[in-house]
Amino acid sequence: MATSSMDKGLYAAPQGISALAEPDIEIEIEDPESVSIGMGGIEIDLMPKKETSEDFDANLADEMDDSDLQSLGEDLVEDFGKDINDRKDWMQTYVEGLKLLGLKYEERTEPWQGACGVFHPMLTESVVRFQSEGITETFPAMGPVKTVIIGKDTPEVEEASTRVRDDMNYQLTEVMYEYRPEHEKMLWNLPIAGSAFKKVYFDPSKGRQMAVFIPAEDIVVPYGASNLETSERVTHVMRKTENEIIKLQEAGFYSDVELGEPTHELDDVERQKAEEMGMSAIQDDRFRILEMHVDLDLPGYKHKDKKGKETGIALPYVVSIEKGTRQILAIRRNWYEGDKLHLKRQHFVHYQYIPGFGFYGYGLIHLIGGYAKSATMLIRQLVDAGTLSNLPGGLKSRGLRIKGDDTPIQPGEFRDVDVPSGSIRDNILPLPYKEPSQVLMALFQQIVEEGRSFASSGDMNVSDMSSQAPVGTTLALLERQLKVMGAVQARMHFTMKQEFKLLKIIIADYTPEEYDYEPVDGSRKAKKSDYDLVDVIPVSDPNASTMAQKIVQYQAVFQLAQASPQYYDMPVLHRQMIEVLGIKNASKLVPIEEDMTPIDPVQENQNLLTMKPVKAFMEQNHEAHIQVHMAAIQNPKIQQLMQMNPQAQAIMASAMAHINEHIAFEYRKQVEMEMGMTLPPMEEKGSNNKRVSPEIADQIAMMTAQASQQLLQRDQQQVQQQQAQQQMQDPIVQMQMQELQIKQSELKLKQQKQQIDAAAKADQIRIEESRIEAQKEIAAMQVGAQAAASKDKAARQQETEGIRMGIDAAKHRAQIAVQQAQRNRTPRKEN
Repeated sequence: MATSSMDKGLYAAPQGISALAEPDIEIEIEDPESVSIGMGGIEIDLMPKKETSEDFDANLADEMDDSDLQSLGEDLVEDFGKDINDRKDWMQTYVEGLKLLGLKYEERTEPWQGACGVFHPMLTESVVRFQSEGITETFPAMGPVKTVIIGKDTPEVEEASTRVRDDMNYQLTEVMYEYRPEHEKMLWNLPIAGSAFKKVYFDPSKGRQMAVFIPAEDIVVPYGASNLETSERVTHVMRKTENEIIKLQEAGFYSDVELGEPTHELDDVERQKAEEMGMSAIQDDRFRILEMHVDLDLPGYKHKDKKGKETGIALPYVVSIEKGTRQILAIRRNWYEGDKLHLKRQHFVHYQYIPGFGFYGYGLIHLIGGYAKSATMLIRQLVDAGTLSNLPGGLKSRGLRIKGDDTPIQPGEFRDVDVPSGSIRDNILPLPYKEPSQVLMALFQQIVEEGRSFASSGDMNVSDMSSQAPVGTTLALLERQLKVMGAVQARMHFTMKQEFKLLKIIIADYTPEEYDYEPVDGSRKAKKSDYDLVDVIPVSDPNASTMAQKIVQYQAVFQLAQASPQYYDMPVLHRQMIEVLGIKNASKLVPIEEDMTPIDPVQENQNLLTMKPVKAFMEQNHEAHIQVHMAAIQNPKIQQLMQMNPQAQAIMASAMAHINEHIAFEYRKQVEMEMGMTLPPMEEKGSNNKRVSPEIADQIAMMTAQASQQLLQRDQQQVQQQQAQQQMQDPIVQMQMQELQIKQSELKLKQQKQQIDAAAKADQIRIEESRIEAQKEIAAMQVGAQAAASKDKAARQQETEGIRMGIDAAKHRAQIAVQQAQRNRTPRKEN
């Protein structure tokens, strides 16, 4: 009480001072950031602003107010704690499942010291099989990446595709030396937990891209999240040493803040994993960093509409927080610069073994964990039963003494026994331990078989299948056996494709303008542009999970090809088969058409005779090639030698097929010449040439129809002329032509004779007509003379004289006409 009154006396205000005090004045500042106080030339800013950077990738934590950072850190760590509590049951199941792996022998003291502590390897066996099959399928020796051309397929794009494929495989196998170990860790953890993650990012401390494995327990999402893309918050729990944090602070990636000492906390999963590895995890001296990919409405960086008004929309950011002190180390924008939609960038890919109800997938712990636990329990019972049966215990009388009775009796050893009374049998009563139960053994085998079958890790009983069984039957059995694993491999293929896309973006953004090595095709300074032309995908086949399944599939295709070889490209089929078998330099062993370049016709003949592939190209002189090939086929020496070759029929078929290629190209050229234009490019195997529209295709068809008819008529005329020329050179034809000429001459003579006879007959008719006319004239004159006889005699005499003279003149004219007709007739007879 004394102390209390003393405190009041020291700190209480003098009496009456309250009456003199002025009323309270409340001042509300609407915008503290714009208020400053001036005192004696000194200006005091109530809310001093930090310098802002115009760099889009700047650390916003260096620009924001400390109070805002502290409040944001508290809220985000609290949200993280809620997310951890939401998945508590999942974590407990995961921890219990890790114990079933049996990586560490369990020293048991119950039911007695040294009882069997073995674990059945069903779970571990399935995990090891999956990891072994997965790494050979997804990461072959030649590299895990192949490329797909985007858009039109041209020789330049094909060269760019080859360069990107080689560069990506070079990056993943040589530069990113941690990629394969991290990938194998992912393949180990994926079947156990059901989920595994990869993080793809650019590491400023190493100056290159990274793709690291993240276990499922280190990715935390809120309850109700279904995937990484739509989750409102994704937290990556990282553990970094003090030196690693200092490096990132010096590089400017983290803010330069004091973090103190780490909290030394370990979760249940870390402890159980350490125990399985035979390590004692007491404390962790690393800092626990929470990298949260979250949507925030940060003060000073709020989203605004086109009019500049704040909308309240939360934007995607990446916030790094030290969990112990809740200090924010970095805040960075998580969308691409210039993206007006502010779409969240993806840095994680989620591998799932079996998708389930929620965010995390189901693994073998969830699928066959019960089988593994039951099999472990049964195998321990069987071993313990065998131990008790072989080394039984029992009861003995108190007075019975055996020399060295604390140690087991060795084979062939006899010991002294002090029997108090009676026989030894009366003083010793062994307990009735039975041999291991056959029923228990059958139950154990049934559980193991069911568990392995469900996990798709059992071996196929090949002896049950006939060696003469069709390939289709074998393929059906394989697919039935590997259907579950095939689905898992297909999901892995899809996720790896997303991972390679993220890597491609980072490599293209941060890569230099030229390659670190000399590419096989093209220029060194074409790196950035190459990545824009192609897409990258895994080399794994989502339709076949194992090499055996692929080989059986190809065997089925080979059987079909043997029945109808004209429909198949056998070199391509053999090349793919060799690549599936994993044999190197498949392109040298089996060359295909895509690998060939134009060569001269003599070299083509050599390749045909040695049964090497040949190919015709559009730009070649096809008429010359056809002539050379036909000359070789018709060469008598070659024909004589080919009769002794068992492959003569195949060689001839290949030669004729190649000649047909040249004929087809030549016909295409001739049609183009008739059209006066070039046809669209031909669709080749593996090309992405865009097809023409149906309207344009119809127009081209009409033009080619007209051009083909013109070409047909021209060729028909040429063929007719050639046939006529060939016939003229034939001796038989020449004799027939001479006979025809003789017959034509005789016919002409006959025709001339007929013409002469007809002309003579016509002349006779004309002479007869002239004679008749003259007679008519004489008769008329005589009639006139008789009519005038009655006139006087003098006049009659005069007239008679005139008539006589006229008659004489008429006779004279008639004689002249006859003579003229005779002269005309005489030359015709001579001709």
